[in-house]
Amino acid sequence: MTKLSPKKLLHSKWTATQPSYKEKHFLIAEVEFDEQGSVIECVIEAVINNRSYSIDWRELNDRERWKVGWK
Repeated sequence: MTKLSPKKLLHSKWTATQPSYKEKHFLIAEVEFDEQGSVIECVIEAVINNRSYSIDWRELNDRERWKVGWK
């Protein structure tokens, strides 16, 4: 498993392994950090319809749900 760096999340591309509502490809649209540099909010945006969702960025480590890049 590749370790994700919170500093490299912004604008990274992701593919959902089990798409819902035809939303398969996503882009990290916003990452907010606190004073210590910890992620406090991560917003992922569907490419097909621009819907945004707030997620826990650590969920992206789940290889059963997410793949890095658009595949």
